[in-house]
Amino acid sequence: MASTPLSGPSAVRSRGLARSPLRSPPQAKAPHVPRQARAALGADGHRSGRSRCAVGGQSRPGTFGADPLPSFRPAPRHPPPPCAQASQGGFMAAFTAFSEWYSLLFPLWLAGGAVAAVMQPATFSWLTTKYFTAGLAILMFSMGVTLTFDDFKRVLQKPGPVALNFAACYGIMPILGYALGKAFGLSTAFVAGLVLVGATNGGQASNLCTYIARGDVALSVLMTTSTTLGCIVMTPLICKLALGAVIPVDAIGISISTVQVVLLPIILGASLNQIAFKTMRKIEPFCPVVGVTSTIVLVGAAVAQCAEPILNAGLPLQIVCMLLHLVGGIAGYAACRLFNCSEKTSRTTAIETAMKSSAFSFLLASLHFGEYMVRVPAAVSVVWMAIMGATLAVFWRGKPTEAEVA
Repeated sequence: MASTPLSGPSAVRSRGLARSPLRSPPQAKAPHVPRQARAALGADGHRSGRSRCAVGGQSRPGTFGADPLPSFRPAPRHPPPPCAQASQGGFMAAFTAFSEWYSLLFPLWLAGGAVAAVMQPATFSWLTTKYFTAGLAILMFSMGVTLTFDDFKRVLQKPGPVALNFAACYGIMPILGYALGKAFGLSTAFVAGLVLVGATNGGQASNLCTYIARGDVALSVLMTTSTTLGCIVMTPLICKLALGAVIPVDAIGISISTVQVVLLPIILGASLNQIAFKTMRKIEPFCPVVGVTSTIVLVGAAVAQCAEPILNAGLPLQIVCMLLHLVGGIAGYAACRLFNCSEKTSRTTAIETAMKSSAFSFLLASLHFGEYMVRVPAAVSVVWMAIMGATLAVFWRGKPTEAEVA
């Protein structure tokens, strides 16, 4: 039977599909393929931008061509050798386990470093003021790479916990130091030294302990900064009211040191975390080890400079300094829970309250108190502050927060 010749658009389409060997067919415009369809095609082996896609020898409707093709799958890119992948994964897994173990034994390493500093002060004599400042900056940088600027924005939206920590730092701690000194019958100079320790700002090592305790590191940094700036006014005021002495404080010097040692390294770390997120994730497992090691060295250097007063101090003063930081931390935690703060915020406030800048207290006592024995509680507090803060951090490390439970 003779077929009826086609005319019009049908004839054009028919001639185009016939693919005459003497004449190339017109190139039809590729239809629009949604992103989901492109992803599916890619999974079947289709290279986007090519004109044909077929699976199993049959053409797929809606694809760029109509001719049947044999099953085709592009050659994959060569992955790293399995031995290299296993080597990298094995090293990071082993190092992560070591980092966890090393951080959990933080109080033990800290106590060992303090004992070595007392027995052999020359061990840490190489750590001059210049290197001491650099060590603190490295410690803060290791915390900064774990943060993003969104963390700080979130913290600034809840000023309540910052104010609560400020009140605990300059309210609970000085009163607790005075009460414990009187309860244990310590001398007036020792009581004055305990009040001075309680009236100083939070220590920078609290940021590291907050990180170990699964607290809010961004909130910890803000709390440390607020109490450090607040000590310009609060420390002389409390000493005047409680001890009858006015302590001149170099406000400009403290502010510059705070910016150099705390703010700039943390901002640098957070900026790198924002810009090179994947790279920072690769080095983040090393941060706890760097932070713990830096803290041990810094505490050892501070203890080595006042080894003789620590050896000459009696057992009652040791017990009082231990209780000052332990009970202070518990009181800060209880105050937060009383005001219905979250578990992360409560842990952060507890560590910030417990961990004081005892080295700064020792410096103030040396410069602005005529009685030599006033500086001894600060020298003893350098060790107990770090040990109690680290103990609280390790205690909470194994206990999940509400977010982790949920």
